[in-house]
Amino acid sequence: MTRRDFLTATAAAVTAATVRDVLSAMDAQGATWPIGCFNRPWTRWSYDEGLDGINAAGYRITGLLSTHRGEAFTSAAATPDYLDGLKKRIAAHGLTVNMTAIRLNASSPADEQIRDLRIQIDNAGRLDLEYMLTFGVDRPEDYENFYRTMADGAAYADKRKIKVVLKPHGGGSGASEEILRCMEKVGHANFKVWYDAGNIIYYTGKDPLAELEPVVKYVTGFCAKDCPAPKGEVMSQFGTGKVDFKAIFARLKAAGFNGPIMVEGVAVGATPDETTSNARANREFLERLIRA
Repeated sequence: MTRRDFLTATAAAVTAATVRDVLSAMDAQGATWPIGCFNRPWTRWSYDEGLDGINAAGYRITGLLSTHRGEAFTSAAATPDYLDGLKKRIAAHGLTVNMTAIRLNASSPADEQIRDLRIQIDNAGRLDLEYMLTFGVDRPEDYENFYRTMADGAAYADKRKIKVVLKPHGGGSGASEEILRCMEKVGHANFKVWYDAGNIIYYTGKDPLAELEPVVKYVTGFCAKDCPAPKGEVMSQFGTGKVDFKAIFARLKAAGFNGPIMVEGVAVGATPDETTSNARANREFLERLIRA
């Protein structure tokens, strides 16, 4: 072997070893998915108390999932002044907001729903949100209008760099069969899934890991909550139900999932502080699993 050949071979070996070391270090650190918290656990109190609790529980990201007394959020009723003030209030609590829920009257004609959704998308854009989440619809007679509305909304939101996502919620979005039908009927690349393993159990009684497999390629976010049985309590502490978070996270990681994870299920205490303590415990539960 010449000196040049020796140096080339040595350099290649060192580079390969370095790459292996880096990959091993990355595996040791686990996934780096951001963990946020929805406002739902604090809806019996004011929204500002909820923001205080989310911050005190150690989260830095929040989402506008549930309706909250006295708040329009991104509904069609929200005014520009309200939205600007909302954005400042969230920032003043040391938080950023990444998503909002879509709220439509499923029994209205599709054209009305489309107009309403476009207003909501514009409102979400004013808050610089990344995601808008739909719960789907329950009644089969509303399915076609839902598909048409979401197809228009996905295209309209795409131009504003906002992602439209579907959360499993029974009815037309119950489990993988229904979710896949939504993906096919809406037929737009900007319509994806925020998986909710707890809801799979709650609404269908099916295995969340098995139901994840057919739709995993569409999953861009995860709603975290546990559930012990169909129609069981979902506002609870992680590890008390039947969701196998470890197995689900392993499958998401293998599929290239890169978050975010948003905590929804938290045992609601008698006070905001007690609820905050439970929210902190659920964050720490997820962080331990992700590190593993």
